[in-house]
Amino acid sequence: MPQSKAAGQSNSLLSSLSRDQLALLTPYMTTEHLEQGNVLCEAGDETEAVYFPHSGMLSLLAVLKDGRAIETAMVGREGAVGAMAGLGLYISQVRVVVQLHAEVSKIPASRFRKAAAQSDVLRSLCMSCNEVLLSQARITAACNAVHVIESRFCRWLLQTADRAGSDPISLTQQFLAEMLGVRRTSVTEVARKVQATGAIEYSRGSIKILDRPLLERQSCECYATLLEQEAP
Repeated sequence: MPQSKAAGQSNSLLSSLSRDQLALLTPYMTTEHLEQGNVLCEAGDETEAVYFPHSGMLSLLAVLKDGRAIETAMVGREGAVGAMAGLGLYISQVRVVVQLHAEVSKIPASRFRKAAAQSDVLRSLCMSCNEVLLSQARITAACNAVHVIESRFCRWLLQTADRAGSDPISLTQQFLAEMLGVRRTSVTEVARKVQATGAIEYSRGSIKILDRPLLERQSCECYATLLEQEAP
């Protein structure tokens, strides 16, 4: 599918590039619509493409030997997935899953690498993307270790809403459980508790934020910390 004329207007990273920098990428980019649940890359795979979301969201999951997985970072229209491939052959350390139906600009890693070789700006973009994801992973790991599930759930919803650009947010109980590293029954209990406060409206497979300030007050400190880390 040819690259959309609108590409670069909704992904913050592409929008930040000058016309000359963007011209290094656009001849090789395609626009794709990715369905929720699609696996784009497994841990241990060579990164074959770089994805710049315009809508929806991609999740990066750490995969354990027993097959269980938990989210370490999420990427929406503010960022990119696979950008470190611009600095050389890159083996993914995580599974990449389409968390919410997404429209993305996609470029083969080999083409992105050639473009980055010609541009200090693109090489800097590769490093900054990696730093953001590493920072997310560190904060998320600490959050999962010390904060109660209710506050983690609120933090996760706020992060998701910031990136998704959609309301309500459509997610299955199973998917939510995997993202938070808990049992499906725990997701239902927590969602109902938060709904009882008036912050959200919850039904099977759908969550709508009704009172964002209230949801922020119920979130742990990690949401504000993540915002500070991601600020330019």
